[in-house]
Amino acid sequence: MTTPNPFDEIERAFDTLGEGFGTDLTGITVDVVDEGDAFVVRADLPGYDSDDIDVTLQNRRLTIEAERETEAAAGDETFVTRERRHQSTSRTVQLPDPVEPDATANYDRGVLTVRLEKQGGAEGTDIPVN
Repeated sequence: MTTPNPFDEIERAFDTLGEGFGTDLTGITVDVVDEGDAFVVRADLPGYDSDDIDVTLQNRRLTIEAERETEAAAGDETFVTRERRHQSTSRTVQLPDPVEPDATANYDRGVLTVRLEKQGGAEGTDIPVN
């Protein structure tokens, strides 16, 4: 008989707690800052490469999507525990005011920062991540 992994129990407890508060505690957490002339959105995405991240803007909706693949196991590896797996996550943020379509996005040490200048509405655009 296998002993239950205490970390699995903790993860299930967080999932249950998040559902109770209507929050997904395992999703992308964001801060949206109003700097007067622009909105700055900061999102925590640890463990991803910039190539794994897609950022799109449609009207006033900023969508952040990230996906990473599981690393292939070497032929001689025997796992005792394997928790790192394929993972995808996304988050959409509704901005309070229209923004320009030419936003900038930078990814550094697990934090994505998107700067969106306020002004006229956007038709929709992809935002490259540097």
